[in-house]
Amino acid sequence: MKKNILKTLVALCVLSATNQVVAADNTGSSETEQRPNILFIMSDDHAFQALSAYGHPVSKLAPTPNLDRIAKNGMRFNKGFVTNSLCGPSRAAMLTGKFGHKNGYSYNGQTFDGSQQTWPKMLKEAGYTTAVIGKWHIGKKPTGLNFDFWKILNDQGEYYNPDFITKEGVEKKVPGYATDLVTDYSLQWLDKQRDKSKPFALLMHHKAPHRNWMPALRHLTQYENIEFPVPANYFDDYKGRVAAAEQKLNIYRDMYEGHDLKMTKSTESNELRYDRWPDHFARLTKEQRATWDAAYKKRNDDMNNANFDEKEMALWKYQRYMQDYLATISAVDESIGEVLNYLEATGLSDNTLVVYTSDQGFYLGEHGWFDKRFMYEESMRAPLLMQFPGKIPAGSVSEELVQNIDFAPTFLEYAGVDVPEDIQGESLTPITSGEPVENWRQSLYYHYYEFPGFHSVKRHFGVRDQRFKLIHFYNDVDEWEFYDLEKDPSEMNNAINDPEYKSDIARMKAELTRLMTHYDEPDYAEWKDAVLKRGNRWKKGGKKRKKTKNVSKS
Repeated sequence: MKKNILKTLVALCVLSATNQVVAADNTGSSETEQRPNILFIMSDDHAFQALSAYGHPVSKLAPTPNLDRIAKNGMRFNKGFVTNSLCGPSRAAMLTGKFGHKNGYSYNGQTFDGSQQTWPKMLKEAGYTTAVIGKWHIGKKPTGLNFDFWKILNDQGEYYNPDFITKEGVEKKVPGYATDLVTDYSLQWLDKQRDKSKPFALLMHHKAPHRNWMPALRHLTQYENIEFPVPANYFDDYKGRVAAAEQKLNIYRDMYEGHDLKMTKSTESNELRYDRWPDHFARLTKEQRATWDAAYKKRNDDMNNANFDEKEMALWKYQRYMQDYLATISAVDESIGEVLNYLEATGLSDNTLVVYTSDQGFYLGEHGWFDKRFMYEESMRAPLLMQFPGKIPAGSVSEELVQNIDFAPTFLEYAGVDVPEDIQGESLTPITSGEPVENWRQSLYYHYYEFPGFHSVKRHFGVRDQRFKLIHFYNDVDEWEFYDLEKDPSEMNNAINDPEYKSDIARMKAELTRLMTHYDEPDYAEWKDAVLKRGNRWKKGGKKRKKTKNVSKS
C-alpha cells in the first residue's frame, strides 16, 4: 500500500491546515453533534486467531497493529458470534438484525429483499448520509437500500484489477488491488463526496481475506520464512462426529493445488496445478504476473524437488495456506491504519463509532480445515472491535455473548433512532458503556442451512452458552453433539452420551427449544426433512411457534 500511504500523508499535510473547517463542517449543528458518525468496516473470512489483539499464537507471528489500535482505543469483544457462518446469510443478519428465516436469506444464492427494514435505510430516513463501498455479495446490487452512494465489487470480487458496479453501470478491470481500491474509494467519499452537513454511515467492506488468498504484490513474500504453529488437531480423525467426518474442508485433501495453494506442475515451470477458476490469475497484467511468478518460484521449485511423503506434503500445504492467508490480511491492516489516521487528522474521530468485524470466523488448520460453516468455535466466532471516544472505555474487554444480529439495534440506538420491535438482536450499548451489565443473554442460537452444497457441511442448528454447546445435525443424518468448552475447547470429544453431562444436555435441549420458539423458527417437525431444490431454494412450511417474551435475557 505504498502508494496509498504516500497519498494519505500528502492529504494529511493539506488537511492539517483545514482541519478545523472540516471538523466544524461535521459538527456545525447541535443535531449533528449529538448523532455520531458510524464507520462499519467488515472483512470477509477474517479469523479472530489472525488478529493480534486476541493474542493467538498465529497472530503473534503475523501482527495486525492497526486493527489493534481499535481495541486499544475502545472495546474488544471476546465472545462475538454469528447466527450462520456463511457470507450472504451473515451479511443479511447484520443489515436487518434478524435471523435468516426472518429476513429471507438463509443460504448463498438467494435474493436479498432490499425493500425490507435495514439499519442503513433507517439511518438515511433519519437524516444520515449513507454509503457502501467494497464487497456486497447478497445480490447483484444494493437495490432498495437507498444508499446515497455505492460502489461495490462485482459478485465475489477479484483481488487484482477488479470490476466495480456503481449506479452508473459497470467499471471493468479497474487497475489496482481490491483492498487498496476499497480504501481509496472510502477515503475519497469521506473527504470529497459525502454531504458534510449530515452525520454519515459508511459500510466499508473488504473482499480480503476470502479464498483464494492473493496477497498484494508488496506482501507476496512477507511470511515465506515464517513457520506457523500447526494446530494440535490438524490430523483430526473425527471420531464420534459424523458430520465432521463427511465434510470437504480439508486443507491437504480438498484445497485446489493450483487455485488455492499456487502450486506449480513441475520444477522450472510457472504453470499451476488444478485451477478451478483460472480467471482469478488471468486478471493480473503481464507485469503483475511476472512479479507474482518470481515470488513463488523458488518455494515451488523446492516443493517439487522435495519428494514429500503424505504427511510432509500435508504440513507443507498448511504453511503455504497460512503464509498467503496472513499476507492477504496485511493490506487490510494497512487500510485500517489509513482510515483511522484520516479520522484523527480531520477531527472526525471524536464523534465516530468505528466497528471492525468479519462476516464470520474461519479455520486456520483446526480439525485440518479451511473455510467456515460449522457451529464449532473457529467459524461461529468472529472478531469484533469497537471504538467511540468518550462513550466506549479505551482498552476495555467484554466477555458477554454477542451476535451479529446485535449490530442493527446498536447503530440505531447510538443514532437516536427507535429500534423496531421485530428486530431480534439486542443493542450492545449496555455493554459498550463499560458499566456492569444486568440481564444480558445467557445463550445463543445458530442455524446453518446450505446442504447439499459446497464443502458438504451438513445442515445443523444449536445453542451455545458460556460453557456448553449443543448441536443437532439433520436432513440426511440425525446426530447430536455436545461439548464442554471449558474442558474441551477444541471440540474434539462429543460428550452427548456421557452420563456426567446428562442434566446439562437436558437443560441445553430445553434452552434450544426455547430459543427456537422465541426466534419464531418454523416447527422442526414440519421442515426437518426439507430438501434444497434447484438453485438452493429451501422449501419450508407449516405452523409457526408462539413467540415468548424476554428470550435473550435468561
